[in-house]
Amino acid sequence: MNKPLLSDISVDTWVQGGPVEAEGLAGSVVLVEVFQVNCPGCFLHTLPKAIQLHEKYKDNGLVIIALATAFEDYDKNTLENLRRMVETGEVIGETFKALSQYGMLKDGKLQWRLPFAVGMDRVVPETEPVTDEKVLQYARDFLPEFDRLSDEQRQAVLDQVKNYLAQKTMKAETFERFALQGTPSSILFDRTGQLRDVSFGQAEHQQSLVEQFLAQAE
Repeated sequence: MNKPLLSDISVDTWVQGGPVEAEGLAGSVVLVEVFQVNCPGCFLHTLPKAIQLHEKYKDNGLVIIALATAFEDYDKNTLENLRRMVETGEVIGETFKALSQYGMLKDGKLQWRLPFAVGMDRVVPETEPVTDEKVLQYARDFLPEFDRLSDEQRQAVLDQVKNYLAQKTMKAETFERFALQGTPSSILFDRTGQLRDVSFGQAEHQQSLVEQFLAQAE
């Protein structure tokens, strides 16, 4: 299967700083930070780190895009809540609870603003039936070592995937196209537009990769 391209990032709505077109990013190292509005870890760690990277490397060719998605909690991970967060600093749900607990809100709002483009992933109704073939493909896409598992382990994974797909009412295009495992996730492209890294969770190696690709000639 061919690697997805920068142009495969699907943005339904630009909330800030857009539209950003893949053609206009030629020669830049592009970091796409994928998050959900109702994702405490995204706001505790990943987005603040992305702001630091932006401030440090924006003049060296790094372009960061924050892409909100929704693969769960569809009533909370909405365009409306994203827009409110970007415009006013208001957060919701588990994000609000966690940031309040750690004293990271001021007057109930974020103490920082995202200084780069922010968009919403294209989230559409899921209309495809859940077939055995789809369950197997999904398991292999999201768990590269699937075929090396024991029979018992494979069946357990397939059962989990089947249950997940059966209750999934929406499909987030970028999230699925890049086979992301959850949020926060990072998608990194080099100066030639080639996909170089996809990471889930806190990506400790991210800054060194950004520096490596920034150092490469166009």
